[in-house]
Amino acid sequence: MGFEAFGALKYLSLETLRKSGVGVRTPIWFAADPARNLGSGDARLFVYTEADSGKVKRIRNNGRVRIAPCDMRGKILGDWVEARAEIVIGNDAEHGMQLLNKKYLPWKQLLDFFAKFRPHERAVIAILPVETRK
Repeated sequence: MGFEAFGALKYLSLETLRKSGVGVRTPIWFAADPARNLGSGDARLFVYTEADSGKVKRIRNNGRVRIAPCDMRGKILGDWVEARAEIVIGNDAEHGMQLLNKKYLPWKQLLDFFAKFRPHERAVIAILPVETRK
């Protein structure tokens, strides 16, 4: 199953796994890479968060995640999809942030402005279908 259900949405619920195997769900903004078909095995979604957040630590430990369409409060609106997540850097991270900036204009820029007063490193995460291999 691809990521077609996420095409026109603003939020997805990202479920990362603790070392115990218990899932932690977080509603989060995301942006799809328009150069890739959401229904294909090379689809790619980007999210961002603070680099020292729990979800980044959990993804570093285990890249297996699940995603589902949701509203801003995390109410699930569709089926869960198995996926994998990886922390990206360099050009991929820059590309992901550009897509997020474009999709969430002007809200993300406003948050970025206020984030300058609380400097935290950010992490960009790519979410890929399970069958995608490097």
